[in-house]
Amino acid sequence: MLLLDRLEEEADRLAGALAHHPADAVQIETFELAWAAAELRAARAGLTATTPLAAGLAAVFAADAAEAALMRIEAVARSAGMAPAPLRDRAAWDEALSATGAATLRRLGAAVIAADGEVDEIDMGEDARLARDAFARLAQDVVAPLAGAIHRDDLTVPEAILRPMRDMGAFGLAIPEAYGGVAGERGGGGEVAMVAVTEVLSEASLAAAGSLITRPEILSRALLAGGTEAQKRAWLPRIARGEPLCAIAITEPDFGSDVAGLQLRATRVAGGWRLDGAKTWCTFAGKAGLLMVVARTGGAGHRGLSLMMVEKPADDGHRFAHDQPGGGRLEGRAIPTIGYRGMHSFDLSFAGWFVPDDHVVGEEGGVGRGFYLTMAGMTGGRMQTAARASGVMRAALRAACGYARDRRVFGAPLGHYALTQARVARMAARALACRRLAFRVAQGGDGATAAVDAALAKLIACRSAEMVTRDALQIHGGMGYAEESAVSRLFVDARVLSIFEGAEETLALKVIGRALLDRAR
Repeated sequence: MLLLDRLEEEADRLAGALAHHPADAVQIETFELAWAAAELRAARAGLTATTPLAAGLAAVFAADAAEAALMRIEAVARSAGMAPAPLRDRAAWDEALSATGAATLRRLGAAVIAADGEVDEIDMGEDARLARDAFARLAQDVVAPLAGAIHRDDLTVPEAILRPMRDMGAFGLAIPEAYGGVAGERGGGGEVAMVAVTEVLSEASLAAAGSLITRPEILSRALLAGGTEAQKRAWLPRIARGEPLCAIAITEPDFGSDVAGLQLRATRVAGGWRLDGAKTWCTFAGKAGLLMVVARTGGAGHRGLSLMMVEKPADDGHRFAHDQPGGGRLEGRAIPTIGYRGMHSFDLSFAGWFVPDDHVVGEEGGVGRGFYLTMAGMTGGRMQTAARASGVMRAALRAACGYARDRRVFGAPLGHYALTQARVARMAARALACRRLAFRVAQGGDGATAAVDAALAKLIACRSAEMVTRDALQIHGGMGYAEESAVSRLFVDARVLSIFEGAEETLALKVIGRALLDRAR
């Protein structure tokens, strides 16, 4: 669409103007440009759809995204004291906005409801499709029947889910075959299968299944990027088998997304290191037998951090405490949360906990490289989080379609009313564009722009999941607010997506925005 080209060109022009200012002085403007970039990238991805229904929905999202991006771009131009480019060309906008006329939205929404939300099919390749279909059966037969109770009763993910996940190789999707996984060589399509599997598991439950393979994904990528050959051969096959399960300990009480400022202290002792300090929001730390811990082994800043693999016993409860023979102690407490229950996020306290030298990723050569290895791991985690958001949106859309079709109000099915049809059409349009962007990023593999591409996909998909689940709950009315309703779980689960694996502010400013300004320079 020519309009998208013109908006992107204007965003680049504004980024060039902002690039001459200190980054913190133009945070608001950079944030808006990052969001415009994410909206426009998703719009482009959506427009690759080819079936009539999917193409119509993609046009709806493209028009909405263009309008939103234009408002952001004009606001940045005013803030920067620049005259906005003449982007409100009547012919171009009339063509774009014709996709969002009332009659069109009604027709598309009715078609989405009739199709039960299944409006698009991704060309993902045979291997990824077979993996998706296999895990879709697991999600439907095993995960979905347990999801409600796990959420309402705040249970730990049971072996009834973990056992078949191990048997099916779920934890090795990001690990090459040479190291015991199922991904083939890097860039050989493993990312696409990982995204496809994550999506279908998240449709059944974000917390009880969809997020289980994110943690081994992050640690595996870090090991592949910086581990010694001996470490790869010792740890990756075990991680691929799900023995042990993994957790990621990065965030600290006083340092959220500021990874370079982390303070958990690692002190060198004979044969290794002793850890002292605290971590928080460490998801699945109880059940996990292996923690990926970012610790400070040197001076201030990102060059003083190292990445360590910390072994611990697995625990099913909401609290644990373990002592080492030499006096080290590790304690954990699950943090009560409004959603995302099942895996549980923990506060951790390390007191003299010993970590052997060969558990530092990269061993001696890895000391001081923890920040870079963490970022290498987070690219895959963010790509996967976009897929998690896509799965949640698909579940919400399907629930909304079913309720709109079956619920009668004022003598007719809810789905026969224009407002419902328009709302469903826009939900489906947003879900479609975000889904296509997630798969497009996965198909790009580990290219030079992978980190920024993954951040763009995560940014737009996670905020979109909040919007789509909100609309799905609204369609359900009072029943949507009841805890027994699946959409209430989807709604509170979706809220965490914009916070973890890089809060949206950090992604917009430090990853996407920085890339936009660097390119402009």
